[in-house]
Amino acid sequence: MDEIKDLLDVVEKIRRECPWDRKQTHESLKKYLLEEAYELMDAIDGGDDKRLLEELGDVLLQVLLHSQIASERKAFSFKDVAVHLKNKLIERHPHVFGEAPAEEVLKSWEERKAENRDSILDGIPKSMPALMRSQKLQDRASLVGFDFENTDQAFEKLQEEIQELKEAVQAGDRENIQHELGDILTAVVELARLLQVDAEIALQKANDRFERRFRYMEQKAKKMGRDLRSMSLKEMDSLWLEAKKLSKDETFDSGR
Repeated sequence: MDEIKDLLDVVEKIRRECPWDRKQTHESLKKYLLEEAYELMDAIDGGDDKRLLEELGDVLLQVLLHSQIASERKAFSFKDVAVHLKNKLIERHPHVFGEAPAEEVLKSWEERKAENRDSILDGIPKSMPALMRSQKLQDRASLVGFDFENTDQAFEKLQEEIQELKEAVQAGDRENIQHELGDILTAVVELARLLQVDAEIALQKANDRFERRFRYMEQKAKKMGRDLRSMSLKEMDSLWLEAKKLSKDETFDSGR
């Protein structure tokens, strides 16, 4: 497509002629890739197609820049990336490009990937958000049967970890407190997995609810001629409960 070729030419030109773009490396661009990915997620959550179009372009730019830098190093080009992706998609969809039954695809896909791993946990990025990585690690471990049989067992494990945290707090052991808090978070993620809930998304939505409700508290206090800093905890709790009640209204707490 002419548009793709033109875009590649533009990226090559800015790498050659723009001082800022020219000095970028794979390493220096990492933070921008992450930022653009999060902005894309916000656009998806917001349901704004115009912004979605823009953010998809920004993510694509990161792919093109990394490909151009690699091309300058004689490592690979954007064409190589495209060919590799095409071949991988065909390989992973034998039910589309071959005659394999669809229900066998996921199993055979995991088996093919496992052939190239020393550990079933290989390939899970350490740079993933912690909750997401925890759920991915536990998903992989469950493939060999290392898993709870039901949610009751997961609840029991969570209660066990909470008790261990209480004991660590009573002992005043800061290092162990951090350790036990981590175990609690891991147990919560395991419970989420068994309930077929994405822990990362669940926490993101909880964060959004907290933000909306707290902003409501700020606005309500301002209308009252008050400031949250001057309010007692009891007064703030009252506003929080009011915001929480209003959150059941879709117009206030949309996007849940």
